[in-house]
Amino acid sequence: MLEEIVLACPYCGESFATLVDCSAGDQRYVEDCQVCCRPIEITINVAEDGKLTGVDTSRDDE
Repeated sequence: MLEEIVLACPYCGESFATLVDCSAGDQRYVEDCQVCCRPIEITINVAEDGKLTGVDTSRDDE
């Protein structure tokens, strides 16, 4: 199940949309900002029923 979310880049502050696959459960991965191209660490929390419960972003260099 793909869900569109909007993230704010922790480097440049710009917002952009991306897709997450909630059927894969909790996830942590790195995706480049679509504006400044810096790596963002994204943490996705998914409930047992497959619903997105939380999204956290952080700088890859922290």
